[in-house]
Amino acid sequence: MHLPHDPAPAPSLAGDAPWWRDLTGYQWFVFLVATLGWLFDTMDQQLFNLARVPAVSELLGATPGAPGGEVSFYAGVTTCIFMLGWATGGIFFGILGDKVGRAKTMMLTILTYSAFTGLSALSKGVWDFAAYRFLTGLGVGGQFAVGVSLVAEVMSDRARPHALGWLQALSAVGNMMAAVIGISLGKLQAAGYVASSWRAMFLVGLLPSLLAIPVFLKLKEPERWKAAVRKEDDPDLGTAPTRKLGSVAELFTDPRWRRNTIVGMILAFSGVVGLWGIGVFSNDLSQLVLRKHYREANLSPQEISGKLTFWAGMTLLMFNAGAFFGIQGFAKITQRIGRRPAFAISFVLAGLSTAASFWLLNEFWQIFVFVPLMGFCQLALFGGYAIYFPELFPTRLRSTGISFCYNVGRFVAASGPFALGYLTSTVFAGRPEPMRYAGVAMCGVFIFGLLALPFAPETQGKPLPE
Repeated sequence: MHLPHDPAPAPSLAGDAPWWRDLTGYQWFVFLVATLGWLFDTMDQQLFNLARVPAVSELLGATPGAPGGEVSFYAGVTTCIFMLGWATGGIFFGILGDKVGRAKTMMLTILTYSAFTGLSALSKGVWDFAAYRFLTGLGVGGQFAVGVSLVAEVMSDRARPHALGWLQALSAVGNMMAAVIGISLGKLQAAGYVASSWRAMFLVGLLPSLLAIPVFLKLKEPERWKAAVRKEDDPDLGTAPTRKLGSVAELFTDPRWRRNTIVGMILAFSGVVGLWGIGVFSNDLSQLVLRKHYREANLSPQEISGKLTFWAGMTLLMFNAGAFFGIQGFAKITQRIGRRPAFAISFVLAGLSTAASFWLLNEFWQIFVFVPLMGFCQLALFGGYAIYFPELFPTRLRSTGISFCYNVGRFVAASGPFALGYLTSTVFAGRPEPMRYAGVAMCGVFIFGLLALPFAPETQGKPLPE
């Protein structure tokens, strides 16, 4: 397939025509490449969520299917370490995406997260497992900023929010792929065909490097970014010394970008803690319910572990089925009422649905009701991040700005899983099913996002800033 270096954009069609009618063949290619990169990234994230408890249980020598305080604590610790790697890699690769290009940086992130996911299968103890997860997080964190920057810069103003909404929505497919993998391996482990399903999950995580890298070799840098490079390199254009590609200093010295950066970081902090400090533990919550059904059954530890892995996959599938429609819902609503009102509605619904799920989910059938509802409301926020963050920064700072919004807050958000584990194992340890109390208490984090909205600029219907 021939792909020109600087494809001309398709002429913008009438406002009532479908947005995808605007796209050229090359723009479709860019959309597909960026979507696959982010889809495989999210698959890797969710493989870890499925494998976290069984991996820590086995590495600590705990009884499978019966995690106690120690397992909950170290599961939270490994998640914190993964998120710290995510935040570190997100910032590093975000800056690199502005300095050396979107396409090159995307290929590096995919190589990083694929390789260290595979190496996680070789873990011998909790701490080398945590080290592999930190290194995996470096690549996982870098993918989002360069992917959405790339799509935002090659699309027309009309097509951009729709394409970014679909890119984020299709990331839920990556999560569901991880769920199917978990379900399949759980069945195989319960039947005795697989000795350790979590190790097999991480080996599957090597596949994205084989699928995605040949595609990225044909990807070109967007014209917007090349124009920013020419402007920086040409002294005759009189570019100010502070207006450099990937300048962290400019994010915080220019009043406009400083406000946008701080607002974006608070919005992301609220949603990321909500998801990674509470939402991803819906797997643990469902297992809490399922153990009641298995308690009286005369099953071997391996059978119990396999069944719980299977149902963790089903829970993840339900969560992300809801997430897909939630992200799509945000994309449609924000085009009608604006970015800020859509965020306000999403933060309120995310808090209410998450608290209700942790407090009320107590029966098998409720997994198919509360979990998709929580996924719908929580992940709607992430559809907002994909659409809104590229609209806050100029091309020379776009990848850097997005990465700071999405990842600096993650350094603080990394305390979320640890906080949930601490609340579960210590603060509410004397109560029946302490995870429920911990999950409800942490839902207060969504208030931070609401408090930031009065300071957020409304970007609906405006071109990308330069």
